[in-house]
Amino acid sequence: MSNQEEWDIIELEGDDGSPIRLCVERYFFYNGDEYVLLSDACDVEDEAEVSRYVMKVQPMEGAGNEDMEEFVPVDEDLMDQLIQVVEATFDTEDEDE
Repeated sequence: MSNQEEWDIIELEGDDGSPIRLCVERYFFYNGDEYVLLSDACDVEDEAEVSRYVMKVQPMEGAGNEDMEEFVPVDEDLMDQLIQVVEATFDTEDEDE
């Protein structure tokens, strides 16, 4: 996606407390759990410099019984597996288009 208006953008807090803007690229399921692929592509011009992250989607109830999602970091070993799944799945989908 090259048009920033198409991104769903979330803001998280970094380790140092500073805000981090991340773009939601896509959701996917792995072993029955839902995950989200996030990137900093909404703030980076050069595709080679884009960082990607995978987080677990944790449903939660917000104010007024509103459905909300919380993105929870995953451990490093699981992250490596999920990155491999994302790369294999999305490469296949791109070839089909």
